Amino acid sequence: QVQLVESGGGLVQAGDSLRLSCVASGRTFGTYVMGWFRQAPGKEREFVAAIRWTGGATSYSDSVKGRFTISRDYTKNTLYLEMNNLTPEDTAVYYCAADRSIAYWDMRPSSYDYWGQGTQVTVSS
Repeated sequence: QVQLVESGGGLVQAGDSLRLSCVASGRTFGTYVMGWFRQAPGKEREFVAAIRWTGGATSYSDSVKGRFTISRDYTKNTLYLEMNNLTPEDTAVYYCAADRSIAYWDMRPSSYDYWGQGTQVTVSS
């Protein structure tokens, strides 16, 4: 069973940076795609970024492209999301997700089988 545990959320000011981490366990993730999603109050869960574990191909939503960077560390089985120049519109619960059989450009939450519990990111103006 895949387990995903996020950390790194918090309260920051507009313009600040934050790095989220997601430790993955329970599988060998060579063929997996790992993604970050977020959900603000009253809104649907939305795609942020994804990476193919092997090869490192990435995709981003237009709203974060150029500000956020997704990466992974093989040795630590950890997924990261580096977030720069944060704005209040980035305030949400951020979730890590994984799936073995999707394309890294698939932005649909329903495509992912495994999810973490989420970490809150709050950006004040």
